[in-house]
Amino acid sequence: MTRTVNLPGGTALPLIGFGTWQLGSKTAYESVRAALEIGYRHIDTATLYKNEADVGQAVRDSGVDREQVFITTKLRPQDARRARRTLESSLRMLDTGYVDLWLIHWPTGREELVPTWQELLSAKDAGLARNVGVSNYSPALIDLLTEATGRQPAVNQIPWSPAQHDPALLEEHARRGVVVEGYSGLKNTDLRDPVLTEIARRHGATPAQVVLRWHLEHDIVVLPRSARRERIAANFDLDGFELTKEDVTAIDNLARR
Repeated sequence: MTRTVNLPGGTALPLIGFGTWQLGSKTAYESVRAALEIGYRHIDTATLYKNEADVGQAVRDSGVDREQVFITTKLRPQDARRARRTLESSLRMLDTGYVDLWLIHWPTGREELVPTWQELLSAKDAGLARNVGVSNYSPALIDLLTEATGRQPAVNQIPWSPAQHDPALLEEHARRGVVVEGYSGLKNTDLRDPVLTEIARRHGATPAQVVLRWHLEHDIVVLPRSARRERIAANFDLDGFELTKEDVTAIDNLARR
């Protein structure tokens, strides 16, 4: 059963996504095909990654109904003045009439913050993106967009790992109803840390699985990436064990060291 969190508009966003950053053409295709076969139903790409066509081909060739796959892509800030054309290009490469989520990859210059957000909202209203959000934004910048337009981002995709755990920042997002997607959770973690290896040993899991499961305990969307099928499978296999409250607290406390 795919675990999901509901976005403000009612869309179910799978909590475990497959990231495609730094996956080149053939690798992106093969990895996304493997991820979909294993059971992932959330694929994360971006204009910057230059693999949207390969992601789209993999979804098409997988035989999984397009409506069952949640696809995210992202707009580079330097494309802000041609946002709609950039999205239309992404849709052509992905070979789909819409994306499930379109994000601004990181903040634009101050003057373009609101106009760019208005472009995303316009694309949502036109049905080209079912949900829109931001990436690498602070709560203050999210408020600026919301106050200017009356409509807030559904998602903020930000770096997240045990070492970066910030309960106050999570609370800021929860208070606004903005879903947090965490990226580079494994990359930014010392998977040999004794706290993680001991928890993993007790649960018969890997330290990477423990870190990913910890994200889910905080309702943070995870986007692990790998080109190796066995690791893609392991990163998705998070239901075979449960972290105790003490486990979660011990991992939370890694941020204080």
